Amino acid sequence: MGIASTICFCANSGFFYPVVFPLVELEELVMNEQISASQLNAAGHLMIGGCDSLDLAQQYGTPLVVYDVSRIRQQIRAFKRVFEDNQVDYAVSYASKAFAAIAMYQLADQEGAHVDVVSGGEMYTALKADFPLSHASFHGNNKSYDELVLAVKNNIGVVVVDNFYEITLLNQVLADLDAHVKVMLRITPGISAHTNKYIQTGQVDSKFGFDLESGQADRALEAVLASPRMTMVGLHAHIGSQIFELAGFEGVANKLVAVASHWQQKYDYQAQVINVGGGFGIRYTKADQPLRPEEFVDAIIKAIKAAVTPTALEMPAIWIEPGRSIVGPAGFNLYTVGSRKDLPGYRPFVTVDGGMGDNIRPALYQAEYETVLARDPQAPLTEHVRLAGKYCESGDILSQDQALPATKPGDVLAMLDTGAYGYAMASNYNRNPRPAVVFAENGHSQLVIERESYEDLVRLDRPYTANN
Repeated sequence: MGIASTICFCANSGFFYPVVFPLVELEELVMNEQISASQLNAAGHLMIGGCDSLDLAQQYGTPLVVYDVSRIRQQIRAFKRVFEDNQVDYAVSYASKAFAAIAMYQLADQEGAHVDVVSGGEMYTALKADFPLSHASFHGNNKSYDELVLAVKNNIGVVVVDNFYEITLLNQVLADLDAHVKVMLRITPGISAHTNKYIQTGQVDSKFGFDLESGQADRALEAVLASPRMTMVGLHAHIGSQIFELAGFEGVANKLVAVASHWQQKYDYQAQVINVGGGFGIRYTKADQPLRPEEFVDAIIKAIKAAVTPTALEMPAIWIEPGRSIVGPAGFNLYTVGSRKDLPGYRPFVTVDGGMGDNIRPALYQAEYETVLARDPQAPLTEHVRLAGKYCESGDILSQDQALPATKPGDVLAMLDTGAYGYAMASNYNRNPRPAVVFAENGHSQLVIERESYEDLVRLDRPYTANN
């Protein structure tokens, strides 16, 4: 059976370029493989956390972000279990930049997880959730004086120091507050993960961390050990995000142990913690075939154990910082279908009531997702469409090639695996309010972030009076 194709023109950074979209024969379209029969109710509707997705859309409106809370809990517990099975000291530190909200910090605390924060705003949100900051790590490559004060005053568990300027600034903060703090050093291990170039972080030419080859990491350790107010507890690296291959994680594990052994021999310093970061890939589309996140962790643990054995090091605690793998698969974006545009020979546009304001990743990273018809995810797929957002931007396309059943205005679509870096990077572009966020668990739903109103959009605005 032949496959036809059509040529469309897409805008990117002000330029138009041709993109060939194959018109797949309808017989090749199959039901979405991510939706199991257990996720459907008797009416055939998609269920999220035991709640009917259509009822959620009706109750809370769309666009709507919904989290299946039990999936978040299950993944945290799976991470913890693999450490306990390997009998090592550990911390599962949720990378809260993936999705930060009072409710999420509370959930992490309920599950006995640590968190990492990367800004004063995330730290403040954790404090409002009564999260114990003694179980938090503070990251960032340009922490401000005020952010460091907030961290130290609230007994932050560890500051992950990123550069020499920060060492000086942190020393000043500690002197001003007459305080002490635990620190880790972030190093760039020189490992480039196979992932989108915008989310690689471990290569030598990175804005993050101390370089090894030039001797920066050694000089940073010397500066920290010389500070009477800092206690050096370990070292940290992060090689990127949405990684599918074990080799990068095993490589960074071996590199960190080698650095720790070097520091022990040269400085008589024993690292208490090796923090390998996160970045464990998840499935967004059927083209993605990742390992289970805990399989990555098992390999990391075994690599560190094997690398430590021939050295004089004591076995350190192993910390990980998963974000996407904890909340990504648990998230769903619900949209209502509006307008449609058909052109002979071109893939149609089906437009929804959200878009790049609630999920910038398709426009920013060319990220791909899968979307289903909420009222019948098992309905026969009849066409390939471009799923368009409502924003006044030609690049606001949520999917360039989405197989769907026939849809009509008012239908609810559910985009899958949107829990990470969706709402977290939401904006008010075009002065659109950000959506509500709902937690669903055991058949009950709860609003955890209210939908913004038009009044919210102008709350911080102030009128201008010309001084003539």
